[in-house]
Amino acid sequence: MKFTPEKLIKIALSILLSICLFHLPFGYYQLVRFIAVVGFVILAYYKFKRKNIPMGIVFVGLALLFQPFVKVPLGRQVWGIIDVIVAAGLVVSIFLENQKKFSLNMKEYIQEIFLRLLKFSKPFKL
Repeated sequence: MKFTPEKLIKIALSILLSICLFHLPFGYYQLVRFIAVVGFVILAYYKFKRKNIPMGIVFVGLALLFQPFVKVPLGRQVWGIIDVIVAAGLVVSIFLENQKKFSLNMKEYIQEIFLRLLKFSKPFKL
């Protein structure tokens, strides 16, 4: 696998977001928000440059969600869930891009991500 700047940004963001699950000083979360905004804007730029408009819009939305200027009050547990989902989505997207070479539309892309995540999760009973 060739490490492009886009893949390195996705790996770095997924690691930073995964670390957010631990109890850390508030300054770390603020730093992650700044880094996430910059990373998601760069990823959106790459997607728009490659004419992948739906994924560019997704990364712009993530940049708006993680922006540190106007806080979105969701609570620690909800932010933890969001962090895990975004980190997993970034990692899965690295592998999907290697296999599909940007040929998926948005609906197929999301379906493929959920199928891959379900493949690795164990069924549970209520």
